This record gives sequence, structure tokens and C-alpha cells, in this order.
Amino acid sequence: MTQLPGLLDTEAIRKDFPILDRQVHDGRKLVYLDNAATSQKPRQVLDALSEYYERYNANVHRGVHVLAEEATALYEGARDKVAEFVNAPSRDEVIFTKNASESLNLVANMLGWADEPYRVDHETEIVITEMEHHSNIVPWQLLAQRTGAKLKWFGLTDDGRLDLSRIDEVITEKTKIVSFVLVSNILGTVNPVEAIVRRAQEVGALVCVDASQAAPHMPLDVQALQADFVAFTGHKMCGPTGIGVLWGRQELLEDLPPFLGGGEMIETVSMSSSTYAPAPHKFEAGTPPIAQAVGLGAAIDYLSAIGMDKVLAHEHAITEYAVKRLTEVPDLRIIGPATAEDRGAAISFTLGDIHPHDVGQVLDEQGIAVRVGHHCARPVCLRYGIPATTRASFYLYSTPAEIDALVDGLEHVRNFFG
Repeated sequence: MTQLPGLLDTEAIRKDFPILDRQVHDGRKLVYLDNAATSQKPRQVLDALSEYYERYNANVHRGVHVLAEEATALYEGARDKVAEFVNAPSRDEVIFTKNASESLNLVANMLGWADEPYRVDHETEIVITEMEHHSNIVPWQLLAQRTGAKLKWFGLTDDGRLDLSRIDEVITEKTKIVSFVLVSNILGTVNPVEAIVRRAQEVGALVCVDASQAAPHMPLDVQALQADFVAFTGHKMCGPTGIGVLWGRQELLEDLPPFLGGGEMIETVSMSSSTYAPAPHKFEAGTPPIAQAVGLGAAIDYLSAIGMDKVLAHEHAITEYAVKRLTEVPDLRIIGPATAEDRGAAISFTLGDIHPHDVGQVLDEQGIAVRVGHHCARPVCLRYGIPATTRASFYLYSTPAEIDALVDGLEHVRNFFG
């Protein structure tokens, strides 16, 4: 077995993930390389979800019976865990949503309804990038259409990085918000946050960072990022689906209007008007994702016990090995940075003239799970003149043997299609 420096004890870690023992397609061992879409869940998270429903299930806040108080303590305890995980100055800056898409939509709608100096209108500009997930494109397009604001974006270089050569022309005095991905889900590129934030601050623009592909894989410090908002999702970081996070600076959350109205987010209600609860509850209308938050808290406990610095080192070693092995495959073209430096643990590629959907289907028959398509980042595919890509993405339980299985599988694909 290939030994790489910096690897975690994957043999021990994999025992925590029951699904990794699955066999598919007549006894083939599952090789799961679709972690950028969703990660698998350790037994510790599954047990936390089961225990919540078996022992503590109740609606949170306001209830005076024991189950309500216990459920509230678990839900708010998860908020404390998230705040510590991202180094938030205050737990009240952590808002629970159903996913990162809702978090980003929340920011876009707040700015569309806000008063000055935050309001986005027909005299202002919104800046994004060409490598964004659709969840960080469409909300801003909708906001621009509704307000008349101008939508601008950074283009991409041929090697899959942001073209910041005209940063002063893209981010101008009219810019109100700059929203960009920390780690690209299709290219794997780790973006230069400091340069973008510095320019945004020079013109007084707010900064929103989509950290969906960063929070699961590396230490995330919202204070060090110096952004105003940071969004990520639970299901990519060993947690359940149905739970996302928006972190926002306290003073902004106090000043900006809510996105959704209903129970829990109010302070007083009359037939003529309402006043709102302080953040974070102002942005959590209705019954929240209670069990999912508990599961996310358990996932954070699991990752923190391992250490995010160790997770990052492991994935860098795996990604470096994967880049090396994949470049040995004839006719394979990596879309994005061609080295493991400044890239995350997702690699998209094409294989000659074989359509990515065909590549994925033949790999699946061998028990290898990858993602095919445009990965909700169609502008990237248009930029590089390709219909789609095959994407292999790794996590803390990925092994060199799985990379070898992928490379062998690709050889089988090439042989299958002649």
C-alpha cells in the first residue's frame, strides 16, 4: 500500500463510517469519491441524531416542559460549537439556515431591503466571480434584476485561477457587495481572499465568502478572513443535510432587516406592525432544523477531535498523489490548477472525447462513485469550452488505494470506448 507523509490513520477513521463498508454492483467495494457533493457521516453523528429523536424531540425555545428545555439546550449548544469552530467573536453571529444556498440568499435579500448605507439599488454594483457555484450567482442576478444594480464579475485565467489584473476596475466606488467562493467546487482553486477583501474595504464594500468547500477541509477563522458574511453547509462536513450556517458581523446583523417572517423571529406583533428579536433569532423564522443542528454539532465535535490542521494535511497529501496519478492517464485533462498547491481536494477532468457522463457510468459499474456534469458551475464549463467534467473529490477518509482504483478504472473506461 502506498504510504504518504501527512496521512491520517484512515484505517481507524473509516471504521467510524458504516457506509464505507458497503458493496455495490455484485460485490464490488464502494470507492466513494464524491465528497464535494456530500460527505459521508460517522457513527457519532448518526448516533446523535438517533438519540435526539429517541430522547429529546421537542420544539425549541419558549416551552417550559423538560423536553423543550433539553432540546433548546442541544440546539443552542450546537450554535456554541459552530461559533468556536469558526472563531466567531460572538455566538449571536451564527445563524442556522437549511443550507449554504439559503445563507447566500439571505444576504442578498437583506441588502435588497436594507436602508442606506447598505442598500443595493440601481446606482450600485454587485461583484462575483466566473467560478461561482450557481448558489452564489443566481441570488445576485435576482437582486440585480429586482433593484437595477449592475452585476460584474472576475474572469478566469487559463489555469483556473481568478484574473485579478483589473481588480481596481471591477471593484469600484459603486460596489456595495463582493461575494466569492473561498475554494471552488469545480476547479479546486483556493482563492486569494486577502487581496479581494483589501480592495473591497478600500471602497467600503461588504464581503461575503462562500466557504462550503472550505469549512469541511481546513481551519476556518472568520476573523482572519476579515469578511462580513461567511456561508457554509453541514452535509459536506460529516453533518446531516438540511442545516447550513451564515456567520455575519454583529453590527450588520443588528442593522439589516430579516429575510423571512414568522414565529420565533419576532419580539412583539400587533395587527398593524411587528418588532423583531435580536440576532440570530431575527433570521430564524419558524421551527428551525433542530435535529440537523444537533447533528452538525456532533460533526464539529468529531472533526475538532481529529484536528482541522490534520484534515488539511491529509487532504493535501491525497490531492498531490491524485494529481500525480491522474496526469499519468493518457488523454486526461485536468480543468483547474495542475498542481496540488493552492487547490482543494476536488479535481475535475475530461478524458479525451469520452463524455463525462459515460466516464461516470463505467466507473460506477466498478464501484467508483464520482460526480459528472457542470457541478452547478456552468459558466466555468463555458469558459473552458467543455460540455461537462468528471470530478473526483476527497475527504479525511480517502486513501491512496482509492486513487489507484480510480486510475485503474479510467484505464478500463479508455479500453471500453476503444
